[in-house]
Amino acid sequence: MIGQTISHYRILNQLGEGGMGVVYLAEDISLNTRVAVKFLAAGLDDHNYRARFLREARAATALAALSERATGT
Repeated sequence: MIGQTISHYRILNQLGEGGMGVVYLAEDISLNTRVAVKFLAAGLDDHNYRARFLREARAATALAALSERATGT
């Protein structure tokens, strides 16, 4: 996976792996920024895992927004 480009993300490095999937450091080629990209593990495509994944993504986005407001970045 490392070195591949998926959509507009270039995968740079693996950050972690857990029960739900793998998280990679990636570069958003369109915005020239670094982001974390998570891929769900194979076989975890049922409704419960997708709902959990979306909750996690929304929580991470909310935390990032709070951090930006607090630091002014």
